[in-house]
Amino acid sequence: MQNIRNFSIIAHIDHGKSTLADRLIQATGLVEDRDFRDQILDTMDIERERGITIKSQAVTLPYVNRKGQAFELNLIDTPGHVDFSYEVSRALASCEGVLLLVDAAQGVEAQTMANLYAAMEHDLEIIPVINKIDLPSADIDTVKEQIEVDLGLDSDRAILCSAKEGIGIEDVLEAITNQIPPPSDVGEGPLEALIFDAHYDSFRGTIVSCRLFSGSVRSGDIIRLMYNGATYKVEEVGVFRLEKEPKNRLSAGEVGYIISGIKTVSDTRIGDTITLDHDPAPAPLSGFKEVKPVVFASVYPVASDDYRSLVDALDKYKLNDAALVFQKDSSAALGLGFRCGFLGLLHLEIVQERLEREFDQSIIMTSPTVQYRFTLTNGEEVTVDNPVYYPDPVTIEQAFEPYIRASILIPERYMGTVMELCLQRRGVNSQFNYPTPGRIEIQFDLPLAEVVYDFYDNLKTVTQGYGSFDYDFLDYRESDLVKLDILMNGEKVDALAQIVHREGARPRALQACKRLKEEIPRHLFKIAIQGAIGGTIIARSTITPFRKDVTAKCYGGDITRKRKLLEKQKKGKKRMKMVGSVSIPQSAFVAVLKSDIG
Repeated sequence: MQNIRNFSIIAHIDHGKSTLADRLIQATGLVEDRDFRDQILDTMDIERERGITIKSQAVTLPYVNRKGQAFELNLIDTPGHVDFSYEVSRALASCEGVLLLVDAAQGVEAQTMANLYAAMEHDLEIIPVINKIDLPSADIDTVKEQIEVDLGLDSDRAILCSAKEGIGIEDVLEAITNQIPPPSDVGEGPLEALIFDAHYDSFRGTIVSCRLFSGSVRSGDIIRLMYNGATYKVEEVGVFRLEKEPKNRLSAGEVGYIISGIKTVSDTRIGDTITLDHDPAPAPLSGFKEVKPVVFASVYPVASDDYRSLVDALDKYKLNDAALVFQKDSSAALGLGFRCGFLGLLHLEIVQERLEREFDQSIIMTSPTVQYRFTLTNGEEVTVDNPVYYPDPVTIEQAFEPYIRASILIPERYMGTVMELCLQRRGVNSQFNYPTPGRIEIQFDLPLAEVVYDFYDNLKTVTQGYGSFDYDFLDYRESDLVKLDILMNGEKVDALAQIVHREGARPRALQACKRLKEEIPRHLFKIAIQGAIGGTIIARSTITPFRKDVTAKCYGGDITRKRKLLEKQKKGKKRMKMVGSVSIPQSAFVAVLKSDIG
């Protein structure tokens, strides 16, 4: 156990985490140069294209240090995005130390701070690493000052490296062996293994990634998952060396995988404890919680005939992503579909993209909403995540919406525009910190509904890409919420309804009406598009009708002949308007979702 080191790499997005992992894998000789490819731990196409880690991976690196001692380094890679913060916390709980990566050009950013606090909560050894020192814009002295002032770490211990050029990689490996402590020896107690990840294999079932804190497990053992009490027989145990490498047994302190015929990923829970059925642990490891979705949207097939294939695609997708929750839903305009819950906006985008790419689905996604709570006049409390189920306004006593605490790190010159953006989004309780000269950290309490819309894109726009953003869920607060309906010729289109704050209802309605007018083709009759709260119309656009030239066949003659034909046409149009229904193209639904307010 003295020669095992369990560590993770944490960083803000795009600070070079995956590149450093690549260099560590190459430096320890785990992969031949001819088999190597960039972002080797990122297996999905989307991860490689966007340069983000979505699914955490683990890999065991063999390393011989300068003194000739052989070590087993377990790198537990973590997703970099705020949506997956619970997975990151479980990965950190499996480690004894972390490499805190800071970009030499960008410096300390919002998620660097958030990840540092997460590592401190787990009492981990933190090694600061300054990456990208080869860049012309690298400012090492300023970054060292930020590490001292912002993070409170000793900058003299910071390791300078360039993961891209391979500079300083040996120093990083030496620091891991010298500064990160080995797993604490707890003796031979009952088996306690923390699940930090799970993925689905179509031949073997669910492969569980875990860190053993005490005891040992081998093939043939009967294990129990402590959350749901299910028992399984272990078929194979082993370690990750890019490919799975079977072993006779896994012991305390090690990181590896267990295959035991678990049918789906949702049968396991990240953060759950594995123990032996005949000799169980007295209590599960601390820190487990149910991951709850925070953003909701409905998914419909573009053609109603594709509903069956969408059902199959979601069932298969769920095998790999237990965080996605969905249930059947239907809409008068869009037909049968599903109401889905996501961890955040990035998770929603990934699900949408993977369904389209991997399962060849053409889908429409409605506007993302959050969970609202309503207290009714009869004392009952209801939770609503779909505008269709908005309670009757007469029966609502109080309405509550979820709030988050947003931390925004920016250069000082953008303070005015960012303040304006946050106040537009109903931000309250602003706090300011000046970590280093020229940089400011702004904290705001913001309604989650305002953030899921397009806040992040706008923040990047007003700060010219320099703003970094991180958030934590706070609580539910009382708010003045209304249901905004969109009407087509007096008929409600339930797929376009939204729950909004009363102050923001009119701008949102005007935007929706404007976008729909641009997208819906002209018909032979006039179409009125209206935004309404209850019976009050607050916005309107009108699509003018086509007009057939009925007088084209009249050459000369009396004006009354033309007038007669025009009157006849007018009567026909009236009748057509009574029976005519508006055909809304799929692009119109998508256009409304992409509206950019403020």
